[in-house]
Amino acid sequence: MDDRIVVITGGNSGIGFETALALASMGAHLVLACRNPDKASSAVAELRTRSGNDSVENRQLDLGDLESVQKFVQDVSDLDRIDVLINNAGLVRDERDETAQGFEMVFGTNHMGHFLLTDGLLDHLRASSAGRIVNVASFGHTAAFGGIQWSKIQRYTGFHEWRTYGESKLANILHAEALASRLEGSNIVAHSLHPGSVYTNFGRDGDTRGVTGWLMDLELGPVRQSVLKTPAQGAATSIHVASSAEAGRCTGQYWSNSKVSSTAPWSRRRGDAEELWHNSRRLLATVL
Repeated sequence: MDDRIVVITGGNSGIGFETALALASMGAHLVLACRNPDKASSAVAELRTRSGNDSVENRQLDLGDLESVQKFVQDVSDLDRIDVLINNAGLVRDERDETAQGFEMVFGTNHMGHFLLTDGLLDHLRASSAGRIVNVASFGHTAAFGGIQWSKIQRYTGFHEWRTYGESKLANILHAEALASRLEGSNIVAHSLHPGSVYTNFGRDGDTRGVTGWLMDLELGPVRQSVLKTPAQGAATSIHVASSAEAGRCTGQYWSNSKVSSTAPWSRRRGDAEELWHNSRRLLATVL
């Protein structure tokens, strides 16, 4: 990864931080795309110290605000290329909320923000000799039983945290598949992945309350910790897909435990990736 330019969303904590640390230790130039500048600055300092690589920086990005996404794309225009884009950031909510542009918060952040970001950075990825797009999805996509319910995508009624989260993670998978199809024959590959069940602060930073928050608090127990991966273990698949020769020789795959894996049946239906692409474009057109 010497001198490879890597952009990673949510690289200031958890799996994202461990992914950034590994890639920086391999010699990559890291651009953290984070919402909170104070947390990002602390992460940059720690990454530089622990990796021995000073080529780590942060540029502010709020995936829940599409204007911030557009500003970030402009902000990185000084880079001559981007070799790897890791769409890592994500959230879960147990109550409905909205992004700055009025999308349901979980789907709007986990998918729509990353969809617009990826689209805006494609020219930078094309400038690489071998570009990669890595979508951190989840086994949680299986909660989106039957596929994405586009007629209910705003969840004005009937909000359910895991169904909503599952649809956003299914979207991450379908997004990678759609990109792989569109970029076939180019210098860019696109993949999605499941990091595993990982013990992090995900869901414990005020995003969850009520029953979901209580269940996540239970994970603090030593027994629960013993069966979950550490963030470093959870980052292994992201690191593999971002850096290995194996992942550079194929495209459109879903990975788990650093191996190509299978997804739920409703993520493998013909036409769903195209439907996601066109519906995402349509939704963006309503606000941009």
